[in-house]
Amino acid sequence: MQFLGYLISGISLGSVYALIALGYTMVYGIAKMLNFAHGDIIMVGGYMVYFTFCSRGWHPILALLFAMAVCVVLGITIERVAYRPLRSAPSLAVLITAIGVSFLLQNSAMLLWKSDPKSFTSIISMDPVSIAGGQLSIPAETIVTILVSLVIMAVLLWFVNKTRIGHAMKAVSEDRGAAQLMGINVNQSISLTFAIGSGLAAVAGVLMCSAYPVLIPTTGAMPGIKAFTAAVFGGIGSIPGAMIGGLILGIIEIFSRAYISTELADAIVFGCLILVLLVRPTGLLGKKVHEKV
Repeated sequence: MQFLGYLISGISLGSVYALIALGYTMVYGIAKMLNFAHGDIIMVGGYMVYFTFCSRGWHPILALLFAMAVCVVLGITIERVAYRPLRSAPSLAVLITAIGVSFLLQNSAMLLWKSDPKSFTSIISMDPVSIAGGQLSIPAETIVTILVSLVIMAVLLWFVNKTRIGHAMKAVSEDRGAAQLMGINVNQSISLTFAIGSGLAAVAGVLMCSAYPVLIPTTGAMPGIKAFTAAVFGGIGSIPGAMIGGLILGIIEIFSRAYISTELADAIVFGCLILVLLVRPTGLLGKKVHEKV
């Protein structure tokens, strides 16, 4: 029964990583950019819900929608101001800019909201679910996080594969120049991608803070790195890959903490990534891309 409890906790944590990884994989898959500020948008979403729901008593759904709106605007602004001028620049310049934006958001949060930890109240008010005759209690946050992750993955797959806007995004991903010649608004497609990724970051931030109720300006830093690891693990650019990578990563982390060592858990997670990439450099569901010369 203890094993089952750890497994459920791992799936819950992995679902949060998967939500964040979906944002990473959307941005990389369409815009071919690694937005390392993505984890800090999670933190901003958490603070928005803290100040609306936890401090002022807004309805949780209204607080979540407000957080998503703020993060969407923030994501679009970051893309337009920081990344759009660098589309033709070397990838190293984009990477350094992304790290700079991440530090800017963290330090801005410290100036605005101080570095003292905020106690976050869960937006989920349901009672825990007991199974096996009450021997195992599953928190409502765990159930909601898993369900929300699965629903969002399904909706994203439908959106990308079945809608006109999704087809335009895939065209931009395949060949930006050809897509523009076909009348597709490349700037609009990339901005929409950042908007979707940032909205998902807000949802992930709220669910993560509900399950682990401490909020500080660096809250999203390590989960963001782990979610990027999950996206690479599953095959960055693949929506199902991001989901699978996040779940596997969460399970590995929880079992490592429970059965091996709390201090070594992160090292084990990144070690597993290295092993997978040695066998499959493109990740579990990634596709090999042939460069045209």
